[in-house]
Amino acid sequence: MIILSILVLTSLVFLSRYLFLEPKLPLKINPELQRLLKYSSPAVLTAIWAPIVFMPEGEGLWLTFDNPYLLSAILAAILAWRTKNVLLTTVVSMVVFLILNLLVF
Repeated sequence: MIILSILVLTSLVFLSRYLFLEPKLPLKINPELQRLLKYSSPAVLTAIWAPIVFMPEGEGLWLTFDNPYLLSAILAAILAWRTKNVLLTTVVSMVVFLILNLLVF
């Protein structure tokens, strides 16, 4: 049953991606839906990182400055805004998080 579920979900994901990415298919999305879909990536990423940053223990909001997740996220946001360099932002914020998590807190 588990293998069947995995196969069905795999085919569903593949077909949904294939329909939008294959240029030879006559599927066209209207401009209003294209504009709406531009917000899906930031929404999904926010749903992933927000609980990790604001509730790392899974119990409640942790909005103090002794939260290494929050401090690293603020640094990453500032670096991404100022440098617009994904690799630099990722590496620097991960190193700062590691230093904060292991040495400071």
